[in-house]
Amino acid sequence: MTVARERNFTRAAAQLGVSQSALSRTVRALEERMGVPLLTRTTRSVSPTEAGEGLLSSIEPRFLEIEADLESLRAMTDRPAGTVRITSTDYAASTYVWPRLQSLLRQYPELKIELVNDYGLSDIVADRFDIGVRLGDQVAKDMIAVRIAPDMTMAIVGAPSYLQSRPLPKTPQDLTLHNCINLRLPTRDSLLSWELNKGRREVQVRVEGQLTFNNVYQMVDAALGGFGLANVPKDLVEPDVKAGRLGWVLEDWYPTFVGHHAYYPSRRKSSRAVELVVDALKSGYRRRV
Repeated sequence: MTVARERNFTRAAAQLGVSQSALSRTVRALEERMGVPLLTRTTRSVSPTEAGEGLLSSIEPRFLEIEADLESLRAMTDRPAGTVRITSTDYAASTYVWPRLQSLLRQYPELKIELVNDYGLSDIVADRFDIGVRLGDQVAKDMIAVRIAPDMTMAIVGAPSYLQSRPLPKTPQDLTLHNCINLRLPTRDSLLSWELNKGRREVQVRVEGQLTFNNVYQMVDAALGGFGLANVPKDLVEPDVKAGRLGWVLEDWYPTFVGHHAYYPSRRKSSRAVELVVDALKSGYRRRV
């Protein structure tokens, strides 16, 4: 095709990045395989034979289609497109993920995000997620992980109406005497224990109460309504505490955990879209630091 287009072996060889002799041998081998001459060669020019013109008119449009498809594929690798599936907890999604992806979505209209809130420790490979967002100590060792948030402190809170109705807990064991709002994880049969620590002392308390949710925001709403004590991220309820809508409980026992990380499989080459999403998530943390 290139020789016929250029009508010159030297120019065609230069365009293809091969030697003139190698190109000449390749075309001669093609003619021998076809059983007919495809090019007429003179000392001054090269032109397709009738058979060559017929073959050229048949195959050239197909090769041009292939080249166009390959060019579109190359363009896709440079331009983020397609769907990036993310699994996250509702708190991390609302606090870190969604706020940092909005400008990215406006910048790249062809990029799609599927954000699934889940408190289970999902196998992102088996469940076909591109990115997971969890606390740092929950990320599997074979994953590539980047921090996107500062350390997270958990806090126990209750509404004044609830706290005034019964004695304030003085020890973690006192929580068993209170109406506590539970969080259930889908990958566990039991409710999530409340982890507390004070200095080097660490305890886990199994609490009970009228309400169980799988959403931290519903837990906060229930606490605001005076339905019991909730164990939730501290910075989530700080505005309510400052406004007097909630009060701290067992403040000396609040544990701090390694902050949220975005992670993805180390053995999978990331698409441009995934790379940009991870960059957007971690850049928000870098700016705060």
